[in-house]
Amino acid sequence: MITESLSVRVAGKYQAAEDVVGLELVDPAGGLLPEFSPGAHIDVHLPGGFIRQYSLLNDCLQRAHFLIGVLREPQSRGGSIAVHDQVQVGDLLRISPPRNRFPLVPAARSLLFAGGIGITPLLCMARRLLATGAAFDLHYSCRTRERAAFLDEIQGTALAAHACVHFDDEPQTALDARTVLAGAGADTHVYVCGPSGYIDFILGQARGAGVDEARLHFERFALDEDQRPAAPAEGDTAFQVRLASTGEVFDIPADETITSALDRQGVFIPVSCEEGICGTCLTGVREGIPDHRDTYLTDAEHAANDQFTPCCSRARTPMLVLDL
Repeated sequence: MITESLSVRVAGKYQAAEDVVGLELVDPAGGLLPEFSPGAHIDVHLPGGFIRQYSLLNDCLQRAHFLIGVLREPQSRGGSIAVHDQVQVGDLLRISPPRNRFPLVPAARSLLFAGGIGITPLLCMARRLLATGAAFDLHYSCRTRERAAFLDEIQGTALAAHACVHFDDEPQTALDARTVLAGAGADTHVYVCGPSGYIDFILGQARGAGVDEARLHFERFALDEDQRPAAPAEGDTAFQVRLASTGEVFDIPADETITSALDRQGVFIPVSCEEGICGTCLTGVREGIPDHRDTYLTDAEHAANDQFTPCCSRARTPMLVLDL
């Protein structure tokens, strides 16, 4: 579980597109912020007790500030609304150090596919690829030009030579993903970020074009309704967890998540997505076998059974001993 955090000041807040704001975060003392690599994100602690993950979109060598973009989601649980309506220039926020589950892999060529706010990590990747002279193309799809965040930073810079933009209301700009991916050679890596349906579409087209799994990279910001983990689900049973640090044992009912049950009994584990996609609640497992229901950990990490996401996952054994 990640508990380390640092303080940053909101040095700038601006409209990056319709329903999207950009935030510039700096060290309050004027120092450099931690190093990060393209594809990295930070946890941001927001008013109201929310913790949300946002990708860093500035060049990873520009450590004087962090830049993030936040889409207003009226149907969300409140994090994005807190950013849009409550966070102001001058505010101090707590953030985690950057961490990266969506790294940019050295390759002869890279194809970047961004849908909507999924442009944020890919913009950071594109900037690094451009700076290093690597071969790449960026395809940015959005409903309308007005909703395309950071479009000026793409079309008004040297990135424009590598970028194609696609808008739902401009048929002449439609993305022909099949043709683009058919030209991907054996040395091309494919990256995609955006709405879950967009990611699945691009991955499907890539697999159909013969791109092997080792060259496919993606990051989800949220899951579609039918992809969300069933926790608790019909047929789930009660079990117990023990804290390795104190030996205390807590009951987890069949109809309640681990994080909820522990919080009710005085043990707090920070959560954000509650869908197993962000890793905020990631917790070590000393004994027992988790019932993994997340999409954050890899298959190999699931098989190791030494960590899990208690926001949605459960237990296959009567007890789990947690590294808490």
